[in-house]
Amino acid sequence: MINEVNLKVNIAGVEFKNPITVASGTFGSGEEYSEFVKLSDLGAVTTKGVSAEPWEGNDTPRVAETPAGMLNAIGLQNPGADLFIKRDVPFLRSRNAKIIVNVCGHTIEEYIECVKMLNEADIDMIELNISCPNVSKGGIAFGTNPRMVKKITKKVKRASEHPVVVKLSPNVTDITETAKAAEKGGADAVSLINTFTGMKIDIDKQDFFLANRTGGLSGPAVHPIAVRMIHDVAQAVDIPIIGMGGVMNAEDAIEMILAGATMVAVGTANFNNPRASVEIVEGIENYLKENDISDVNDIVGIVK
Repeated sequence: MINEVNLKVNIAGVEFKNPITVASGTFGSGEEYSEFVKLSDLGAVTTKGVSAEPWEGNDTPRVAETPAGMLNAIGLQNPGADLFIKRDVPFLRSRNAKIIVNVCGHTIEEYIECVKMLNEADIDMIELNISCPNVSKGGIAFGTNPRMVKKITKKVKRASEHPVVVKLSPNVTDITETAKAAEKGGADAVSLINTFTGMKIDIDKQDFFLANRTGGLSGPAVHPIAVRMIHDVAQAVDIPIIGMGGVMNAEDAIEMILAGATMVAVGTANFNNPRASVEIVEGIENYLKENDISDVNDIVGIVK
């Protein structure tokens, strides 16, 4: 068994000390988890969604347990980019964390405004959340139409001074089509998968459990689908992939790396184990040593 392995990965010229980040919306902006996790031990912290102006989010109840995961309909509640830049970015930098900022908006103009505000911030990368409802088109998510994906990616890429990762929605017929559209629009990488649209009904009240009626399904239930979609996208595009979806342990993360993910984001697992992300880093390192693999990059996408 070898003693030393390389865990460093590179996406769009940004070097990360290991391939593990956290999924947007499951880790806040890092401060609340910093008493459990040394943030600099992660490859990066991916922040909760940030918009140009503050968003209030959806009415409560906004979260529901499911047999193998959870539904959430938070509605991307956040205090806006100004406060995020003044408060959260300095905190993350003080903990020597790499920073990926998830960006949301209701119109292309809102995305661009937020991205331009973040150009002045000391961050490393932007993750473009295209699962937001496109108000100009009647509320249909940006990420469900390949032409719209290419258009918004191109415009945001032109406005951004940071590398742009496009987060893909799984609520489409063929996720490779939106992945290719993001690549054609100039994306530096893609991240997948976002949550699946689901619903829970309270049989006692005979009404919707969530105030929003529907929510995003995440957790172990979606993991095999996420692995399949990552594998499909890895065969379809030449840009790096950040994989996510039901990653609960190192084995789940390694599956995604073998399928084609350069980095892996840990999401729902953070809610029942605040140390899940760093334990997964340790698990990947042990896997490489036990299998006499000196560099994590050597196993990215080797399952064809």
